[in-house]
Amino acid sequence: MLNRITPAAIHPPAANYSHATGVPPNARWLYLSGQVGIAPDGTIPDDAGTQAEICFANVGAILREAGMDPADLVRLTTYLIDVRDRAGYMAVRDRFVGSPPPASTLVVISALADPRYRIEVEAVAARV
Repeated sequence: MLNRITPAAIHPPAANYSHATGVPPNARWLYLSGQVGIAPDGTIPDDAGTQAEICFANVGAILREAGMDPADLVRLTTYLIDVRDRAGYMAVRDRFVGSPPPASTLVVISALADPRYRIEVEAVAARV
């Protein structure tokens, strides 16, 4: 079982994430490449909320293929190209990760690999 760590001695998380996630010995680790908002048919929606839905659908598909689920997420790192997309992204993330949530970092950057991408989500998962 993963151990979500949010010490009372520091300021609580600013959103739905844990400050850290402890992984027990002998866990099986899975490192996911960054997932972007490109649908299986190759289309790329214009809005970040729909792209976030695709990103997390992709993460979910990868986890299932590996015999895992969102409860196995240890950490998320998300890149947005516009801070105004944060609320839409967080709503999708919060529905996907459940509770307790993994450790998470959100970074706003100037661009991703394709100018149509508004969001990219990397993930690390572990299962005992």
